[in-house]
Amino acid sequence: MERFEFKATINAPKERVWEVLWGEKTYPVWTEPFGEGSSVETDWTKGSRAIFLDGRGCGMVARITDNIPYKYLAIEHLGQINNGVEDFTSDGVKEWAGACEDYTLTQTGNQTTLLVHMDTIPKFMDFFKSTWPPAMEKIKELAELT
Repeated sequence: MERFEFKATINAPKERVWEVLWGEKTYPVWTEPFGEGSSVETDWTKGSRAIFLDGRGCGMVARITDNIPYKYLAIEHLGQINNGVEDFTSDGVKEWAGACEDYTLTQTGNQTTLLVHMDTIPKFMDFFKSTWPPAMEKIKELAELT
């Protein structure tokens, strides 16, 4: 797997950026570049299950491996969902399973640096290289709204 890094400096306190990232109303907005109708089902607590969906019944099953509010959240991808059916055993899933996605927020003054690290496999590289930049812009836009 390869690890990518995406970074944004946001003119908002870390609490506001955190709310945008994981808020029920804002999560679907900033994740739209990954798939229209994106949603998540989780309580974001450490050890909890997370279901990421694309609006067509497809997505990923993951686990929240760490959550330090307003500072750090880590997700481990475990499986896929295809047409509402969870898959943990197919070859494609095994290749992707264990990929991590980490979000780190650091505040200096009234600016927050959001750093996202993400593991991926070669067949998804181009997708993430093209979707993360507009997603980061949307996070910035939403967090800076007053």
